[in-house]
Amino acid sequence: MTKDEFYMQRCLQLACNGQQNAHPNPMVGAVIVSNNRIIGEGYHVRCGQGHAEVNAFASVRAEDEPLLKQATIYVSLEPCSHYGKTPPCADLIINKGVRRVVVGCLDDFAEVQGRGIKRLREAGIEVTVGVLEEECRALNRRFLTYHRALRPYIILKWAQTANGFIDDHGQPLAISTPFTKMLSHKLRAEEDAILIGRATDDREHPQLNVREWVGHHPKRLVIDHQHPLNLDSLHAHGIQSLIVEGGAKTLQSFMEQDLWDEIRVETAPITVNGGTPAPLLPQNVRVVSTAQYDGNQIIVYRKG
Repeated sequence: MTKDEFYMQRCLQLACNGQQNAHPNPMVGAVIVSNNRIIGEGYHVRCGQGHAEVNAFASVRAEDEPLLKQATIYVSLEPCSHYGKTPPCADLIINKGVRRVVVGCLDDFAEVQGRGIKRLREAGIEVTVGVLEEECRALNRRFLTYHRALRPYIILKWAQTANGFIDDHGQPLAISTPFTKMLSHKLRAEEDAILIGRATDDREHPQLNVREWVGHHPKRLVIDHQHPLNLDSLHAHGIQSLIVEGGAKTLQSFMEQDLWDEIRVETAPITVNGGTPAPLLPQNVRVVSTAQYDGNQIIVYRKG
């Protein structure tokens, strides 16, 4: 691991602290280093409040202020260059006089998109872009997808038996364990909306809320032929992420239209002698994580 990667990894650690309250803004961490010593660090705590760079500079002790002229600031996401609820962070960095800026990834938000880096370079500051880029983009994949693709980040999710069925001859089947059910509710608390098809809603009447975790309930959506999914409407309402927990047909329809970013499959070590076959995974998938809980396996896929 290079020195730049080491400090960018710290930025990512800090950024994760904003998971609950930074939304709908991205999670961002910033670290200020001088003479191989961290003299300031911060993260975006809450939407509407100071960004990571602001908090990092605010944490620098008075006796370390003179070190800023030879310092490097590491930021997991491109500094903003526009006036929103707070002033531009690019201007703050320029005014503080640091000599170098290291950025994890570019910001796909229309008001930024390289403008922050351009402003820093025009001010004579050395800028390095793309350190741990994949990790930095993955952290804010919901925010970046929302602004790049103009739709929510879509997570397809289902549970299946070891022999590939999602129910028992059409009847609901308890596949998740109490612990994996809790993990499902944790996921719900982290996402903006959750969707099922009309058939699932009529047959199972799922609540689709957060009962086994602490957090906000996702917006509940039900689709059918009379009420199809309107991605433009979801984008207009600021929904950055969507869980699809429908039946096999609903899930398969999303994959056939290539409307997915992540797939989570829970497999239990049980079998049934018939039922609804689980959806078929697309060909362009890659495994990003595998875990075992109470005998059940959860695999997370993203596009390859």
